[in-house]
Amino acid sequence: MNYIVAVDREWGIGKQNDLLFSLKGDMAFFRATTSGKTVIMGDRTLASLPGGKPLKNRRNIVMTLDLSFEAPEGVEVCHSIDELFTLLKPLSDTNDVFVIGGATIYNLLYPYCEYAYITKVDAVGEAEVFIENLDEKPNWQVCHIGESAEENGLCYTFYTYKNQAVQPM
Repeated sequence: MNYIVAVDREWGIGKQNDLLFSLKGDMAFFRATTSGKTVIMGDRTLASLPGGKPLKNRRNIVMTLDLSFEAPEGVEVCHSIDELFTLLKPLSDTNDVFVIGGATIYNLLYPYCEYAYITKVDAVGEAEVFIENLDEKPNWQVCHIGESAEENGLCYTFYTYKNQAVQPM
């Protein structure tokens, strides 16, 4: 399992249930990386997607503690890590699974992720929601630094981290 997210300098990811930054290059990277794969998100992340609908060309799984949550067509629902792992068990390759938000889901599942695809935006985005700073986690190490880009006056760089101590699912 992996996760993918854009963060500001303070590892902030969102404000008012929306992304901090709208970067076409980052969105293209997200689409290319997750297309045809399984994505895991919280119910508020699903609600923040256009029309509150699942992402196309992906298997969409929502984790929620809300037992009355009614998923739209094309969304599978689980209410615990155990339920999630049961849904993922039939997959032959869990590298085709991506956690896509929000902060509660990222912070819950990052120990089970082997890779993290982090777009670091060189700005502070007035975030209300933050995730764990992988630079401060001893078992997470940068294994690749990609190209840097500039868009809308913002500089950003694609990083890949590897978890040296992945917890088994």
